[in-house]
Amino acid sequence: MSSLEAGLRLLQQSCRALAWGVLLVWASAAARAADPNKVLHVAFEAADDGFDLAHTFNLYSGWVSEAIFETLLTYDYLARPAKLMPLTAEAMPEIADGGKTFTFRIRKGIYFTPDPAFKGQRRELTAQDYAYSIKRLLDPANRAPSAGMVEGKIVGLDALASQAKKSGKFDYDAPVAGLATPDRYTLRVRLNRPDYNFLYVTAYHSLAAAAREVVEAYGQQGGAHPVGTGPYLLKEYVPRSKIVLEANPDYRGFVWNFASSGDAWDEQLARDMRGKKMPQLGRIDIRIIEEEQSRWLAFQGGQLDLDKLPQVAAPLVMDGNRLKPEFASQGIGLYRVSEPEVTYTLFNLRDPVVGGYTPEKIALRRAIAMAYNVKEEIALIRKNQAVKAEMIVPAGVVGHDAGYRSSIPYDPDLANRLLDHYGYKRGADGYRSLPDGRPLVVELAQEQTSVSRQYGELWKRGLDQIGIRFDIKVSNFADNLKAAMECKLAIWGSAWYADFPEAENFLQLLYGPNAGRGNNGCYRSAAYDALYRQFVATPPGPERNRLVVEMSRQQEADTAWSLHSTRLRNWLVRPWVKGFKKHPILLSDWQYLDVEKH
Repeated sequence: MSSLEAGLRLLQQSCRALAWGVLLVWASAAARAADPNKVLHVAFEAADDGFDLAHTFNLYSGWVSEAIFETLLTYDYLARPAKLMPLTAEAMPEIADGGKTFTFRIRKGIYFTPDPAFKGQRRELTAQDYAYSIKRLLDPANRAPSAGMVEGKIVGLDALASQAKKSGKFDYDAPVAGLATPDRYTLRVRLNRPDYNFLYVTAYHSLAAAAREVVEAYGQQGGAHPVGTGPYLLKEYVPRSKIVLEANPDYRGFVWNFASSGDAWDEQLARDMRGKKMPQLGRIDIRIIEEEQSRWLAFQGGQLDLDKLPQVAAPLVMDGNRLKPEFASQGIGLYRVSEPEVTYTLFNLRDPVVGGYTPEKIALRRAIAMAYNVKEEIALIRKNQAVKAEMIVPAGVVGHDAGYRSSIPYDPDLANRLLDHYGYKRGADGYRSLPDGRPLVVELAQEQTSVSRQYGELWKRGLDQIGIRFDIKVSNFADNLKAAMECKLAIWGSAWYADFPEAENFLQLLYGPNAGRGNNGCYRSAAYDALYRQFVATPPGPERNRLVVEMSRQQEADTAWSLHSTRLRNWLVRPWVKGFKKHPILLSDWQYLDVEKH
């Protein structure tokens, strides 16, 4: 047995034991437990981009989609660190062929929400639905941002995608050796090479089951017509304003019986929730409130039942790591957690001003990054609710090195000397020109929020110190994300939240072939790409972790990103909300919550 297969089997055995420990009991009548009078009011701080996950990886799109669609595997709600368990699969998959073959058995009797696309027939979930959904990620017509999750991994799938690029049409009926469905409920996936993270990939929402009839019926409008097998369905949708979910009456349900870790928070959750048929919530009312101050006022006014404490309100609400007495006395719960994320500013390596790989172009990006004051960001904008990010991979994710320190300091004086050395001369007005004498103006993309304006002011203070003039291009988050995916934004502030708890999920954001699919700066480095390929082929352990450090150093050498911070989230929970514990990977948690009528 190979070391990889042995490692996968250990993970599988751990997850199987966990599933038995959780005793997740499916209950066909559990959906009836959802009370239409139990409504949870929440807010998103940015807009979604529709709910067809073959077309977007917008965080908020994924958040909603996880409540509508279902993956083969999911995560135990309470276990920390995050641990996998079966969802629509009957059990963890059988692993063979040195860790290259995974056989999943689909649970029988799971049905899609009724939809006209099914022509009056009750539509059962099958293994073919998962094979189809995986194929969609490599259909060139979809330009799927999540294609990297499966690209190059599954035997025969890339060849089918190549044929589609030539013919202009993806043949979904063509057999793929690595996606076999020997019977209605069995999916056998064969990989080109072993992949330690493949089990995590199958739990990612872009690989959730979609029905082909629905996709073909709605076409380009599919993002507004999600039809899944999960606990909720889309009831009302006003893009960039409101999303309303209702409990899916055809959902099989489950009994809440997760194992407590033993800490006080978990013990209270267990007392509140154990034995309940889920979901309990009949309706989820989601409003898009981009302004922090507006979200805080909505929470204070009782319009939101739980929310991340806006950074602007932290000095008012927090006393160190605790709520001030006037808020604690209201019965508000505080769940404080460091996000498995990094925030950063990306540079578009194709941009005519800040892009390129020549020494003078790298020097320009390096100088810009050295002019950005992360300490001021944390103190003034984030109100000390963040910590400085030192490397690509954040704390809490396998591959993070707690002793790593970035080689790009905040140092405007050194940045000025660097620009002087590479011929970026200052004019009489104090601003610099390009080495060829043309004016130097960099363009920063931002959103229409007060926080974005604060970032703009912070950037201006830093860039003024080094004599760089910049323009701000303002749009909304969804449009900026779309433009970034097309590599059209010169400089843009972004963030990445872990899709699965391993370094690959962050390192792939800078892998050349992923340009426009997470790699929104279109960074392509032969050195980085070679290290990345070596990394994915290396088993977990010291050598794999060493490669993480090398890739972090390589991106710093090229300065593809200006790395900023990792946020500390303070989730405020009204006393009538029961069962809340923010998961490090799962976005949607509404199916695990309850609301006591009040």
